[in-house]
Amino acid sequence: MTLGPLMVDVAGTSLTDDDRRLLEHPLVGSVILFTRNFESLAQLESLVREIRAARKPPLLVAVDHEGGRVQRFRKGFTELPPQRAIGRAWDVDREAGRRLAWQCGWLLAAELRAVGVDMSFAPCVDLDYGVSEVIGDRAYHRDPEAVASLAVSCMQGMRGAGMIATAKHFPGHGAVVADSHKSLPVDRRPLAELAEDLVPYRRLIANGLASVMVAHVLFPGVDDAPAGFSRIWIQQELRWNLGFTGAVFSDDLSMGGAAYAGSVPERARRALAAGCDVLPVCNDRDAVLAVLEELAGESDPLSQVRLARLHGRPMPDRYQLQQSARWIECRAAVDHCRDAPQLSLDA
Repeated sequence: MTLGPLMVDVAGTSLTDDDRRLLEHPLVGSVILFTRNFESLAQLESLVREIRAARKPPLLVAVDHEGGRVQRFRKGFTELPPQRAIGRAWDVDREAGRRLAWQCGWLLAAELRAVGVDMSFAPCVDLDYGVSEVIGDRAYHRDPEAVASLAVSCMQGMRGAGMIATAKHFPGHGAVVADSHKSLPVDRRPLAELAEDLVPYRRLIANGLASVMVAHVLFPGVDDAPAGFSRIWIQQELRWNLGFTGAVFSDDLSMGGAAYAGSVPERARRALAAGCDVLPVCNDRDAVLAVLEELAGESDPLSQVRLARLHGRPMPDRYQLQQSARWIECRAAVDHCRDAPQLSLDA
């Protein structure tokens, strides 16, 4: 059985019978975990093993685990700083900032891989325009060169710990006020004025980026469909002009910003047609079942190849990890960053 395009969630800290039946469906290819799925390290390891045992080849297991306010697992994991803190370290000393980004990326990935999680949707490479509350301190910096440099370092750290990176939210969510979880943000800049937002993607792609998440943001100067449903953004700009050959994730199709495209099954169909490889539908089991019914029989062999490349590499278990010199070094650096006083720019 191959990996299908649908990414689904599960109910709790272990699989229910309904979860198992869902995960056996051929159009399901991946599972996203949330805070409700985490109780302890041992429980999380057990849940991941259950998910992997549901299918052959095993389903991908993913989580949103950037650091700062977007970190689903806390107890037993390093509390990672928000990406803005790494950007501030870069302002003081660029080499130290890049090193810290690498250390955060390595630590993020190593701790997740130690319990079996394949991938995290990180880093966020939106530029910090100072207007988006939903992005806010999740952004490294306003300077696209700083974001690109730090994101590449983070990706390299993640890669060193056996995990691919996922850059988000293509082509950019930082310049809009609205929260795409609730409504559709509109960015009225023409394509020529979006060049800075694309700089991090160009740099990451040149360094082997394996995965991108596309935003539910409308750019009417480029296309009349939001980016996640736009062949212009996904096929023309991302794949053709930027040369991206990896996996494309839609943002969650149950979000308010996706309502533009109709019912959730209609959203799934339009996202696939635009070129998305993976369709997350989160926290709405009825919508998941409707999508599975309406998309029956639809699959893309090339997408399946891209998905297979996202599985994490084998790494030391969590006991071995915490005895390693690298974990101790990275943990100390992250703790120092998180506990450091904030710089004041007041005169």
